[in-house]
Amino acid sequence: MQRYVFLIVSFLFILAAPQAHAALKLDITRGNFDPLPIAVADLTSNAGDSGKIGQDIAKVISADLERSGLFRPIGKGAFIEKVGFDFSIPRYPDWRQINTQALVTGTVVNTGPGKMKVVFRLWDIYGEQQIAGKEYNTFTKHWRRVSHLIADEIYKRITGEDGYFDTRIVYVSESGSATRRVKRLAIMDQDGENHKFITSGRHLVLTPRFSPNTQEILYLSYEKGKPRVFIRDLQTGRQDDLGSFPGMSFAPRFSDDGNRVVFSIADGGTTNIYEMNLRSRNRVQLTRTPGIDTSPSYSPDGKQIVFNSDRGGSQQLYVMSAGGGNVRRISFGDGRYGTPVWSPRQDLIAFTKMSGGRFAIGVMRSDGSGERILDEAWLAEGPTWAPNGRVLMYTKQAGPRSRTRIYSIDITGHNLREVLTPADASDPAWSPLLP
Repeated sequence: MQRYVFLIVSFLFILAAPQAHAALKLDITRGNFDPLPIAVADLTSNAGDSGKIGQDIAKVISADLERSGLFRPIGKGAFIEKVGFDFSIPRYPDWRQINTQALVTGTVVNTGPGKMKVVFRLWDIYGEQQIAGKEYNTFTKHWRRVSHLIADEIYKRITGEDGYFDTRIVYVSESGSATRRVKRLAIMDQDGENHKFITSGRHLVLTPRFSPNTQEILYLSYEKGKPRVFIRDLQTGRQDDLGSFPGMSFAPRFSDDGNRVVFSIADGGTTNIYEMNLRSRNRVQLTRTPGIDTSPSYSPDGKQIVFNSDRGGSQQLYVMSAGGGNVRRISFGDGRYGTPVWSPRQDLIAFTKMSGGRFAIGVMRSDGSGERILDEAWLAEGPTWAPNGRVLMYTKQAGPRSRTRIYSIDITGHNLREVLTPADASDPAWSPLLP
C-alpha cells in the first residue's frame, strides 16, 4: 500500500488588524450546545480545473466540520456576498444577516504540471477580523488531504483543541453468511474515502491496531494455522508474525513510541500478558495468574498498562506498571468490563461493559472514578480513540440479526453517528494524525 507521501510548505498569516471584540471560541466541554454556524465558500481559482477542485475542497471541509457535531455549515444558497478570487475583507454585515459566525474563504492556483497552491483564511464575522490562514504547496492529487488539514486548522482555532480529520481507520470488513463469515482487513480515511482492502479474506483476521507512525499495523491472523499476532507494513505489504509461541497469541497493541508491543498468550488453560521489544524480539512476561489476563493497553506516557482480568472472580479492569508490578483494580460497577484503551490525553480509559444481557461503551478516569456510559446496544464493543481524545469509534449491532457496523460518539455522549463502510464492519482502530 502506498505511503502518504505529502510534500507541503505552509505558513500562518494574519492580515486583518484585531478589533475590540471577544475572540471567536467554541466551548466543547459542555455536552449539549448549539453547533456554531459557519459558512465555507468554494475556494476560487483563476484557471483550469482548479475551480472544480476548489468546490470539492469546500465540500470536504464542510462535511468534516458538520460530522464533528460542533459546526453547522450554512448552505451556499443563503450567501449574499459572492466571494471573489482576491482576499478582500468580507462584507461582515452580509454574513451576519444570514447568522454566520465564522467564514472560510480560499483560492486554488495551478503551480505546474500536477501541482497546486491552496490558500485558505478563516474570518470571525462578529469580531470582524481574520483569525487564521495557511498556504499549502503540494501535488494536485492530494487535494482531499489538504481539505482535511484545513478542517483540522479550523477546528483547532475555534475549539482550542487539535482536530482529527487528517487520519485513517483500519478495521475488519465482514461479508458472507453467519456460518461462512469472511473477514478482511480494510483501511480508509476517517470520512470513509480512499477505501482499500489489505488482506484477501482467505484467513480470519481480528483486532487491527495502528503503530504511532501510522505506517504499520498489528493484528491477529489464522494465516499459519493457529492464531498469531502479525505486524504489517502498509507501504510495502510485507508482514511477519511476532514469533511462534507455545499457545495462542492475540490482543496486540503498540507502545506510544512504537518500539514495544504488548499482547496476550493463552497456554495450558491460563492467559497472561507479555511485552516484546520489536528491535531485539526479546519477550518478557508481565502477569502470572491462573486466570485470564488480556486486552492490554499502554498509557500514553508508557509508564502503565490497563487490562482486563478475571483474577478476582469476574472480568474487571486493572492497571499495572509497565514492568508488570503494582497491580490494582479500577472497575467496581455491576457487570463485566473488557477491551480497555487509554485516551491519548491519558485522562480517561474507554471500555466495553456487559451487564443485564446488553453491551455498553463507557469511559472512566484511570483510577476508576467518574464512570459514564456513552452508548448501549445488543452488542457494542471495542472502543478506539480519535487522536485528540474527544471522539470514540466502536462496533455496534442493534440485534442478533442486525448488521454489524461502526459508530462514533463524542465523549460527552452526544453526536452518535454511523461510520459508512461498503459492507459490515467491526474492530475499528483510529490512527494518529498522519505525518
